[in-house]
Amino acid sequence: MSELHKRIRKTSLHSRIMTAEETIPFFRNGMDLGWSGFTPVGYPKVVPAALADYVEKHNLQGKMRFNLFIGASIGAEIEDRWASLLMTDKRWPYQTGKVVQKQVNNGTVRMGDKHLSLYAQDLAYGFYTKERGGGFDLGLIEASGITEDGSIILGGSIGCATEVIQHSDKLIIEINTAIPSFEGIHDIVMTERPPYKKPYLISRVDDRIGSPYVPCDPDKILAIVESRLPDKGRALSDPDETSEQIAAHILDFFQFEVKAGRLPKNLLPLQSGVGNIANAVVGGMVKGPFSNVKVWTEVIQDTMLDFFDSGKLDFASSTSLSLSENGFKRLYDNWDFYVQKVVLRPMQISNNPEPIRRLGVIAMNTPVEFDIYGHANSTLVGGTRMINGIGGSGDFLRNAYLSIMHTPSTRPSKTDPTGITCVVPMAPHVDHTEHDLDVLVTEQGLADLRGLSPRERAKTIINNCVHPDYKPLMQEYYERAKRECCELNVGHEPHLLFKVFKMQQHLAEKGTMKIDNWN
Repeated sequence: MSELHKRIRKTSLHSRIMTAEETIPFFRNGMDLGWSGFTPVGYPKVVPAALADYVEKHNLQGKMRFNLFIGASIGAEIEDRWASLLMTDKRWPYQTGKVVQKQVNNGTVRMGDKHLSLYAQDLAYGFYTKERGGGFDLGLIEASGITEDGSIILGGSIGCATEVIQHSDKLIIEINTAIPSFEGIHDIVMTERPPYKKPYLISRVDDRIGSPYVPCDPDKILAIVESRLPDKGRALSDPDETSEQIAAHILDFFQFEVKAGRLPKNLLPLQSGVGNIANAVVGGMVKGPFSNVKVWTEVIQDTMLDFFDSGKLDFASSTSLSLSENGFKRLYDNWDFYVQKVVLRPMQISNNPEPIRRLGVIAMNTPVEFDIYGHANSTLVGGTRMINGIGGSGDFLRNAYLSIMHTPSTRPSKTDPTGITCVVPMAPHVDHTEHDLDVLVTEQGLADLRGLSPRERAKTIINNCVHPDYKPLMQEYYERAKRECCELNVGHEPHLLFKVFKMQQHLAEKGTMKIDNWN
């Protein structure tokens, strides 16, 4: 018996095994498609590639377009290829890839952005495909197996695969035999509708409240296709000096909070976002003084494996194993060690405000920029150009015990040796308001904003977080805004509304944010 047949324990489904090419007739222009996948893990690979081959071979670019509803990003080799063949019409809620980003910004792809916990919930409520009754024409799911009753054993991510399986008219299942069976690592709870939703009774990170399997009506399964393509994962560069300085500020802050009695010695469950700074913070924890730590997050990156190996991380709950290729190799080579320390949950639970607040999660995420009053922008450069999407950062930051955002004080620029300041007078787009954030950090220092009024926040952020090359400009802006607004008795959060984006305008015109003055 082949490995594929072994993975499909409901033997009546063996008759539905077919090649990726044989699934092409199931697709029609304009379909609403739900996919599994969260970060470049657990997404269907062979069927989307075969469909792209078909579109390219038959010159159907722009004539077979689909609305894609996925948990988060998927592999760029699929995302960008579909976009380049004009196969993506609508895309929710998060994407990565140069081609798709360009099309999102020129209007070729209609993208929507949403907090991930709300997105998963709203999928189940039918908000995104109201005109067709709220479901999906077709769901594409990567799985590692199918049980005797037809339930689905997912792989290295869950995301919104539960909602896709539940609300798709028909399903195509890719069984990935290049990965081990992930049976037992998942904790599946399906989304319910109000007014009788049950609470998520999670009071410990390692609590399990559901099933290892996603229930599925076998009659919905049109086809089962074997995949031998492993997840390519997300490779991150080694932490640079700036990232390590940011991590050091955060670790010092944690130690101060422990001494003050506001954090226990093993901290509270940590959430860490995607990217090099987040990776550096976790790397700092590996070398730091804290042990018996737990993690409640949405992605587990490579340094989490280091954290496990150090013996300081006890357990981690997530919705995706967002590892690099080398990280997956480490995982599979030490499978029995790691899997007993990890649980994967649907993002409706991993990102849900209820357990985040109950557990007292410490949230750490990276914005594009933040302003002097503590508003942060995670999505739109210049207030207009979409990068990826808000992802789950807002889910965590608004509901965390401590909400921390970290960024370099400047980002590289081709036209200014200092770069572009990441601390601005006013954020041109706000994803996280001043009411959501407790701590802001750059390599320059840390600003603890708890209990501060807006003017106190401004002074603290300017003094602690702004790059020295920009600090005089920021101080001048704040002092002038305070003076002119207070003269009019409108100075709770002083701003020069007709000057506030002068630095961005100067960047567009002159290639630098270093203006001469605020006149």
